[in-house]
Amino acid sequence: MSVKRAGQMPVWQQIAGELRQAISDGTMPPGARLPTESELTERFQVARNTARQALTALVAEGLIIAARPRGYFVRDRRPINYRPQQEFMPQPRYLETDRFIAQHSAEGREARQTIEVSIVDPPEMVKDRLRLEAGELTVVRKRVRYLDGEPFNTNDSYFPLDLVQGTEIMRPDDIARGANEVLAENDYRQVRALDEFYVRMPTPEETRRLALAPGTPVAYHVVTGFTSEGRPVRTVLNVLPGDRHVIAFERTRPAQADS
Repeated sequence: MSVKRAGQMPVWQQIAGELRQAISDGTMPPGARLPTESELTERFQVARNTARQALTALVAEGLIIAARPRGYFVRDRRPINYRPQQEFMPQPRYLETDRFIAQHSAEGREARQTIEVSIVDPPEMVKDRLRLEAGELTVVRKRVRYLDGEPFNTNDSYFPLDLVQGTEIMRPDDIARGANEVLAENDYRQVRALDEFYVRMPTPEETRRLALAPGTPVAYHVVTGFTSEGRPVRTVLNVLPGDRHVIAFERTRPAQADS
């Protein structure tokens, strides 16, 4: 193929477009090795830097990975279904295993997570959602969840310190029955949750924790859980890389809507 050097689209974008199409239509399936910079240079009769720009763009889009010195390969994109409505469903009763690990291990994937627990003065957005007074502290459980060795998302859960002091939530371990059940056992059962979604570029800290490629957007999912009395008892900040998740909601048509 020859490129249009007098066109409005830069040559490197034309090359990236042809490679992107080959990935999209399955001509180059997951794991396939892309042409090298030298091969692209010869094929399109362009400078090596132009070929490199095309490949770099596809890396930034998350379509390919650079595995030097072996070359560039089509990324095996296996996004997971992220279902917020599953949160209040019964927790799987696996010893030392939470829902994320149980679900994806059952699918044959290597699932694990790291957990850090600390007592902190929370961010303002958490203070507002938990209706905390000045000086009130929270316990935060910071988790990074991995699938097949790749960090897939972060899950940072904040709880008012006075609600969870002395409970399992204070320990950096998996809670088999879930933190929500621990709250319920202490008379703070959540009966509803407010979900907020924002789509944006990641912060430097999020990029570090999730090993994000340049240009990868994230969905920022903020969940606040309330008791039947309307008290907010938990705020969770989830960061979901856009190339690793499909956000799926299930909705039921109310009976009165048919009348």
